[in-house]
Amino acid sequence: MNIATMGTGTIVDVILSAINELDEVTCTAIYSRKRETAQKLAGKYGVSTIYTDLESLFSDANVDLIYIASPNSMHYEQAYQALQHGKHVVCEKPFTSTLQEAETLITLAKEKNLLLFEAISNIHLPNIQVIREQLPKLGQIKLIQCNYSQYSRKYNDLLAGETPNVFNPQFSGGALMDINIYNLHLVMNLFGSPSSVSYTANRHANGIDTSGVVVLKYPEWIAECVGAKDTNSMNFVLIQGEKGYLQVVGGANGCREIKLQIGEEPAEVYNAQNRTNWLYYEWEAFRDMHATGDHTRCYELLEHSRSVMKVLMSARKDAGIDFAADQH
Repeated sequence: MNIATMGTGTIVDVILSAINELDEVTCTAIYSRKRETAQKLAGKYGVSTIYTDLESLFSDANVDLIYIASPNSMHYEQAYQALQHGKHVVCEKPFTSTLQEAETLITLAKEKNLLLFEAISNIHLPNIQVIREQLPKLGQIKLIQCNYSQYSRKYNDLLAGETPNVFNPQFSGGALMDINIYNLHLVMNLFGSPSSVSYTANRHANGIDTSGVVVLKYPEWIAECVGAKDTNSMNFVLIQGEKGYLQVVGGANGCREIKLQIGEEPAEVYNAQNRTNWLYYEWEAFRDMHATGDHTRCYELLEHSRSVMKVLMSARKDAGIDFAADQH
């Protein structure tokens, strides 16, 4: 599988490092608006082709799949163009800015018999399956608590009067879309869609959320998802049942270790992951689905991404957070 990347941020560097560990996956091209910003990555990973023109990238017959890591607001248009040119697509999280955009891309991918994925790493991790296997031991679930908080160096720029993309409503930024989304994907991957959604956010003067709490209400339990880019925290996931609790050490992004506490028994510790670069696992999954043409699994994942986007839209609406993409 030959891939091309769009974007040159830190995440692309980590992705290319993960791909280097995989057999039968090769990055053959990098796209950037400026050639000089792509040259460092291209040299580091031995990528032979740099594009500064999108049409040239989309027309490259040597590229099977395009990985999009542009600012959030650009995901939809670039993914749409790539699909129209017959390319499979992996789109960085958040998948799109709106539910309508997500549904349009899903429909187009199916019409063209192409694979389309959201690059949300945690749902592909082996430790997610460990959690799923251990959940019955907890008895009736009652509460789920998630906290993923990471102080952003861009927050200092925001406080200084600048408007970085990640804190810009025009670019579909904010803590919900950038960081709390990991909590939502984990909870919904395990438990499905909630019956109701609310979001209480700390908002900057420009309207963007810098941190906040999403409450997902299920018929028999409540999930609280905290995401912050304006503070740090001890990151964790706690799933509490009537018989005990399960802790995801390090939080929803990475799921580094699982601790299971049942009654007064000593805690059991699990870890099914042996890769230091946890993005390896999602790209292994993408590679295998591409190799086998597994559209059924691809469409299952797309339905999950659509459901998460629906919750993100409900949360934004509840908090009064508007994006430029909402007007399209």
